[in-house]
Amino acid sequence: MTEKQFKKGDVIFREGDTGDTLYQIKDGVVSIYAAYGESDQQLLVELGKDQFFGEMAVIEAYPRSATAVAKEDVNAIEIGCGQISDYFKNEPDRIIDIMKSLGGRLRDLTADYSDVSATIKELGASEGQEKSAGLVDKIKKFAGVYKRSKAADTISQETLRKLSQSGHADGYTTKVEKYKKGTVIFKEGEIGDCMYDIHFGTIGIYKGYGTADEKLLAKLSTDEFFGELGMIDNVKRSGTAVVLDDDTTLETITVSDLKNLFTQNPPKVEMILEHVSYRLRKLTKEYMAACGIVSRVSDAGGNVSDDLKNTVKGYTQNLYD
Repeated sequence: MTEKQFKKGDVIFREGDTGDTLYQIKDGVVSIYAAYGESDQQLLVELGKDQFFGEMAVIEAYPRSATAVAKEDVNAIEIGCGQISDYFKNEPDRIIDIMKSLGGRLRDLTADYSDVSATIKELGASEGQEKSAGLVDKIKKFAGVYKRSKAADTISQETLRKLSQSGHADGYTTKVEKYKKGTVIFKEGEIGDCMYDIHFGTIGIYKGYGTADEKLLAKLSTDEFFGELGMIDNVKRSGTAVVLDDDTTLETITVSDLKNLFTQNPPKVEMILEHVSYRLRKLTKEYMAACGIVSRVSDAGGNVSDDLKNTVKGYTQNLYD
């Protein structure tokens, strides 16, 4: 870990660069841009004292998704991807800060993905069905996102290996309980305050659980996490979690558990960070693919050809059937 100084206007890193460090701002303001220096440059956010940027690098070397520029003179702590455990030992409160930073990105990206998915659904609507007033602007927005991107995000085999290399029941744990098949762990729309780690068994995540429109979104099994956004941001649950096997065993983890969990079992906290990072990368890939569909419609002047209709239909069926 080293302290770095940047002058006003300095580019700290550029979109597309390979990243292997994250930064915590001690003094000053950093501006984060998409397409920095180009005609469609977009200011995404401005960050100040004690905030983090470049945090995806806590997991592995990763192409930067945006450009960071010093809005004014900046002092920052630079933390290498292999130094995060030492940093947490010295600054245990920062575990929560970094988790919230990653969680905020995941929350915002989830909202963007929902928006582009709804746009694609509207593009695939029947002839003569009324379109929303902002549809053209949304097409331009998502087409622009796709065209600005360097490449769709990829998930490395190293990341997948790290996610599966350790048993989640190993070492110190928090509250662990067994559940019977059919138990509802949380309901869609409830406000969350914790996440769960599956030590044994299977969990189903459903939309519209118990209704005529019920849809199984995912099956999660031993050594997987779920419900992390509820823990990080106390947001409404986006689905219903249901136990699919008898004796399914879950560990419940709250934000207040993280510091003690790191002291007692550092690999568990690293696994949680890796999981949130994996979710971000996977969702980024899906988001860019969806923006790519909208971009094709934009290139066609807003006309949905038969080929595009099939693409749109297939996408919306996967989302909404």
